[in-house]
Amino acid sequence: MHNYTLLLVWLTLMLTPKLGYAQHEQIVDSLANSVETEVIELRHWFHQNAELSNREFKTAARIAEELEKIGLTPQTGIAHTGVVAVLIGGKPGPVVALRADIDGLPVNERCNIPWASKMMGTYNGQNVPVMHACGHDTHIAILLGVAKIMTEIRDEIPGTIKFIFQPAEEGSPMGEEGGAELMVKEGVLKNPNVDAIFGLHISSGNPVGKISTRSGAIMASADSFRIDISGSQTHGSTPWTGIDPIITAAQMINSMQTIVSRNMELTKAATVITIGSIHGGVRSNIIPEKLYMLGTLRSLDKDMRELAMKRLGEIVEAIAAANGATATLEFDVSYPITYNDPELFEQMLPTFEKTAGSDNVIIGPAITGAEDFSFFQEQVPGLYFFLGGVAAGTQISESAPHHTPYFFVDDSGMLLGIKTMSNLTLDYMKTSGK
Repeated sequence: MHNYTLLLVWLTLMLTPKLGYAQHEQIVDSLANSVETEVIELRHWFHQNAELSNREFKTAARIAEELEKIGLTPQTGIAHTGVVAVLIGGKPGPVVALRADIDGLPVNERCNIPWASKMMGTYNGQNVPVMHACGHDTHIAILLGVAKIMTEIRDEIPGTIKFIFQPAEEGSPMGEEGGAELMVKEGVLKNPNVDAIFGLHISSGNPVGKISTRSGAIMASADSFRIDISGSQTHGSTPWTGIDPIITAAQMINSMQTIVSRNMELTKAATVITIGSIHGGVRSNIIPEKLYMLGTLRSLDKDMRELAMKRLGEIVEAIAAANGATATLEFDVSYPITYNDPELFEQMLPTFEKTAGSDNVIIGPAITGAEDFSFFQEQVPGLYFFLGGVAAGTQISESAPHHTPYFFVDDSGMLLGIKTMSNLTLDYMKTSGK
């Protein structure tokens, strides 16, 4: 941070007995501008050193190093590779948690940038390239920027801030626990007990300077499932001498879509059922004995989610029986609905509007993607928002989607994220003071 900027901030604090609304916004604005270059440099480092879920060793070490530099004491090894630091303000008040996810994805980067990832990792037993193809590198850098700002004004903060750097948002490796669910299980929202939690996600679908959020469900629940079907192997020329699991699977897939089209109240909320993988058979002229399918169920309504799960079970059982086969349905990884607490949303909406400008705050539709931030929101009131990452002059239609090799978000989008997370924290403390 430049000495001139520090002097201005120090003078402002000295001349301001209490950190009022206008004052803290001015100070946050000034400090955010002063740390932007450093935050961008951190983003580039994390991008170049992307690591897979539960394997974020270098990432966690760098986060801890940066937290120590600003005078915080990081706790490491939480939920395998998570890092947490607590900042106790100079005045009493509520406890606010701020969360950033830190893992990358098994994606081969094709962006032509000097700081492109060349990292490799092991995923499902295979050696794969690793890339921050969902913007978690920006989330880490933004939260470190917020931590730097908050430590500068620590004495004036009316409450406590818990900085949570969470691994494995993209899902734990097979057979492992991880992510927000494990962090909650290990007590990350306790000691001190968190009153509210805020999280963001940068977006390649919104322009820099825009914020998108909404009250209630903002992202869907996600339930992964596996269906195993057993029949009777026979020659493909005489199907009547066996029981065909492939025909059984085809009938199941078609019938599953009637759950959405005929059982879901779609004017109320969206539900999606997708089969993404089928494995069975070795030759064109042999009807196999077994196969399995992998799928996902997404819903924006808890009751609709439960009904869809029930109907899936009924369809699998009935169609298997009708074909003389046997089948099992098992649900694996499940994320709850990412749900913005309505009272917290109304309380903090003015902060979004003051920070970004009311014309830049979009009350957008919910999406059927999922986020394990939802596990935190099951325990305490939480608020989640999307931060624009598409640079000025770039058409949204030309911006690559998340989880793809050409995914890219611009450095210029992070400044608003730093300011917004900082102002949400301070405004919440002032309007929810204990």
